[in-house]
Amino acid sequence: MPRGRPRKTQGDVLMKSAEMIGWAIGGIEREIFATRERLTALTTQANTLRSRLPGGGSTSRAAAGEESADAGAPNRTRKRRQMSPEARKRISEMMKKRWAERRKGK
Repeated sequence: MPRGRPRKTQGDVLMKSAEMIGWAIGGIEREIFATRERLTALTTQANTLRSRLPGGGSTSRAAAGEESADAGAPNRTRKRRQMSPEARKRISEMMKKRWAERRKGK
């Protein structure tokens, strides 16, 4: 009979790996469940606070369609300020001047 620690077979290693992966998946699923519960509680609390706003919370993000916990990731468009043509021209001239100075320096 050989002495020392028994050798690991391929099957033993795969079983241990599968067991570890199973534990990891179980932990991740528990975290997902706990996170969803926290999100639900926070959403409820936010809605309660919004309802206390003057005007009944009509300025809430949920009313504006920006946020929905059940809808997943909604398409969000960012509203940007419109730059006047004069401002665009001013910036363009300044940048052209800066690049010309940089080219002279080389």
